[in-house]
Amino acid sequence: MLSLTKLFKLTMLLKRFSLLFLSVIFSVHVFGQQPKYIFYLIGDGMGLNQVNLAEIYQAELKGINGTEPLAFTQFPYVGFASTNSLSHGVTDSGAGGTALAVGKKTKNGVIGMDSTGTIAYKSIAYAAKAKGLKVGVTTSVSIDHATPASFYANQAHRNMYYEIGKDIIKSNFDFFAGSGFLKPNTSFDKKEMPALVPQLEKAGYKIIKGKAAFDQEKNKGQRIILMNVDGTDASSLKFSIDQEVDDFKLADITRAAITSLSTNNDKGFFLMVEGGKIDWSAHANDGATTIQEVLDFNESVKLAYEFYQKYPKETLIVVTADHETGGLGIGNGSSTLNTRILAHQKVSQGALSAKIGELRKSNPNASWDEVKKLLGDNLGLWSVLKVSEKAEAPIFEAYKKSFIDHHNETEKSLYASDDKIATLSIELLNKLGSIAWSSKNHSAAYVPVYAIGQGAETFHQKLDNTDIPKKIAEVAGLDF
Repeated sequence: MLSLTKLFKLTMLLKRFSLLFLSVIFSVHVFGQQPKYIFYLIGDGMGLNQVNLAEIYQAELKGINGTEPLAFTQFPYVGFASTNSLSHGVTDSGAGGTALAVGKKTKNGVIGMDSTGTIAYKSIAYAAKAKGLKVGVTTSVSIDHATPASFYANQAHRNMYYEIGKDIIKSNFDFFAGSGFLKPNTSFDKKEMPALVPQLEKAGYKIIKGKAAFDQEKNKGQRIILMNVDGTDASSLKFSIDQEVDDFKLADITRAAITSLSTNNDKGFFLMVEGGKIDWSAHANDGATTIQEVLDFNESVKLAYEFYQKYPKETLIVVTADHETGGLGIGNGSSTLNTRILAHQKVSQGALSAKIGELRKSNPNASWDEVKKLLGDNLGLWSVLKVSEKAEAPIFEAYKKSFIDHHNETEKSLYASDDKIATLSIELLNKLGSIAWSSKNHSAAYVPVYAIGQGAETFHQKLDNTDIPKKIAEVAGLDF
């Protein structure tokens, strides 16, 4: 027989085992829960300094020396990621988007494939679809652009726009949205092809154009491709700084995606949202427009966060970027920042170029005072902000070539060719506003990673961009 001492020890051992067993069960139940709703928000070109500049700018407008936080910078888990591609230290959006979508490196220019362009990779969006989640891919630029394409297409080059668009059909995803399609009738080798949109409709997608049309649509849970209204630019939505009240916005797209993916759906969804024009404005070194694009992207994050607040134990939100653009610097000599003066800029550099072009067309011999008035009305230069003779000189020289010699000069960036007067004027406003740029292209700077919700704690570290979709898949139980 067991002695009382041995019996007591055995009883205590059994109790400890029982407590350990219950602890394991509890841990699996609480910490092993998988997110049902996954938001993957990507600010194209949004490095840490783009985020920081937007926060400093908001604070300075309130007279605060510091920062006014964005929605996503308040998420409890923060990390940062490297972004090099397989072929280059500085990635392009094709390789950067592919890394965030499929968790593998490839060479610059490739979409969802290996560097030879022969082996297709499966994106996390396909893994989500295979698990039974509805899937949405959205952007503020064209639906066939590099970053959104990386989630549904497999093509050897990012400029294979027609071929990328056709890959929507094989994806069978539930919701797509953006400005439109770049090459809906022309193949990569410049051959005339059957129109893309009728093929998408035949495959079962309802084509809806504009916010009003979506609001009126009765069957919001069907497979939808949401685009901007006819007559608008198919390559992108307007820059936020140029938008009117009724213009189609990224927040409209995000809200529509959440509504559509949530309708008649109890299995959950995966939604990718790209703020694509942060990159475009940074390529142009347009500081004020870049700030407004980050703030515009933040509005979509707010919508995701509102959803999270309703379902905090079932939702994961991850916010990151594919790369940084422009090598943005905050502070360009003085210890005093003056970013608040960027609020004097009323239009993007591209829109300012168009206004100068309109003036040149209506009055090809416009005086320097007339040009200065246009710049003052749109940038605050001369009208509100003092401009020294030295700072004025290069802009005046560009004016003489354009309005006196009638030889218009332009300056090219990746997505624009802007009037020289406009680019020099924006450059001056940037300088007065305490910011600087190191290039008009991408950089190798780390990008930030912000996360909240179920499984978000796994993003609280230094990462490579390929780690991000792998970790999302891990916490969501996706076969990836």
